[in-house]
Amino acid sequence: MSHSLLIAFVLFATVMFFTPGPNNIMLLSSGLTYGFRPTIPHIAGITVGFAFMVGAVGLGLGTVFIAYPVLQTVLKYAGVVYLIYLAAAIAMSGPVSADQDNRRGPMTFWGAAMFQWVNAKGWVMVIGTITAYAAIAAYPWNIAIQVVLSLLLGVLSCTAWALFGSALRPVLTSPRAVRAFNIVMAVLLLASLYPVFMDA
Repeated sequence: MSHSLLIAFVLFATVMFFTPGPNNIMLLSSGLTYGFRPTIPHIAGITVGFAFMVGAVGLGLGTVFIAYPVLQTVLKYAGVVYLIYLAAAIAMSGPVSADQDNRRGPMTFWGAAMFQWVNAKGWVMVIGTITAYAAIAAYPWNIAIQVVLSLLLGVLSCTAWALFGSALRPVLTSPRAVRAFNIVMAVLLLASLYPVFMDA
């Protein structure tokens, strides 16, 4: 095992997991709007979904995208459409009281897990993980290490962002303040699409 490459991968993954992106922005908004506990399935879906994607691509699914590059384009633009929908839903979200019937609710486990496959930042992370840090250890142990570290860092970063959002609940108490905050989050979510179009 290359310990120096392992340290480099941990630094790379930490930066990628903790910096703002679609997942973290949605978790921040969900933590504020719904609270931490209802956001737990969203956290779990991101963590498990991304780690599964790392494992699947590392074990050979990536060759499918090399053979059929049109699939990458389809996923990219499907992700754009879905992110625009999510940004609109976030922008219209207000505070949810305990007795309020809110049909949309926070993102589900499966919704968050499936979102990873159309998340542009997620693909940047996966490709960087699989290609640049393949020599951490011999195959398939390198993939196993990357998946485990992705799970650990995913739990930490997702929990931190959701807790940060829920910590804002006592501060942003008025419906207008929550709506304004969610609109800002929606704009940031749309801004995260910039690299997708620059890469088009």
